[in-house]
Amino acid sequence: MYMHNKRLMYTVRVSEPNPRLATLMLEQFGGPQGELAAAIRYFTQALSENDPGRKDMLHDIATEELSHLEVIGNIVVMLNKGVKAKMAEGVEVGELMSDVFHGGESHLTSLLYGGGAALVNSGGVPWTAAYVDSIGDPTCDLRSNIAAEARAKIVYERLINVTDDPGVKDALGFLMTREIAHQKSFEKALYSIRPNFPPGKLPGKEEFASTYFNMSMGEGDMRGPWNQGEQWDYEPGDAQPSDAAADIGTATVELGETDLALDEALTARTASLTDIDPVTGADLGAGPGAGRTKPVDELLDDELVEGA
Repeated sequence: MYMHNKRLMYTVRVSEPNPRLATLMLEQFGGPQGELAAAIRYFTQALSENDPGRKDMLHDIATEELSHLEVIGNIVVMLNKGVKAKMAEGVEVGELMSDVFHGGESHLTSLLYGGGAALVNSGGVPWTAAYVDSIGDPTCDLRSNIAAEARAKIVYERLINVTDDPGVKDALGFLMTREIAHQKSFEKALYSIRPNFPPGKLPGKEEFASTYFNMSMGEGDMRGPWNQGEQWDYEPGDAQPSDAAADIGTATVELGETDLALDEALTARTASLTDIDPVTGADLGAGPGAGRTKPVDELLDDELVEGA
């Protein structure tokens, strides 16, 4: 059961309308790092959570994120307050255009959504459930939640840096700081699970779990705690796992007689001829920058041979 308190979780004081800033604020309303995505992510995780402590935490934070959604939505609406009425009542075109564009492109909220807080990001992309990346394993989901809170904090920092409105800055500072608190809660919940790494139940293969393959070889190779020390075996990128099988590095499958015969027929029918050099459309239409193609005189010789 949900009940709504009409008082915002944090007071919003907007100094003056600014439709352009309102459009930017939509990033935290209907964007991938925004409050709706966070609320739905944690709410759906809470529904399937078996641990009563984590279930309670997820419900608490999901509900708070809805409160944050209300705060950011009110900021968007307040920033559009003047232009909303002008758009609806049809004031002089020049005055309206000045307010709408306000030094930059900002028609998204004013023209398309009438000054409302739309469930889109700052580029106008509609909110999608694809932003919810839960997978149903608590150690995996908690790590994802920690990363989501960190990304949201960075977006709030950037929004704070693009406004000089003290009231907006103050409200955004509150929202940004709550991301820190949530990240701390998720970290505590993660490390309260013992063991919590690797995610899931099945262990990794020991011979691969502590090996670092240097797959990008050449100038710029670096060594650090991520690939050296007692925890790591360091191997060049062309090193192969220790296996005496002759077909190492290949992919095989066992087929029945019928399937094998059909596969061989398919392979023979679609085989490329290796003893010819056919003229292609790239050869015929080649111009500067086409790379290596057949010279024109060879193309003429081919035409003569075909016409003989």
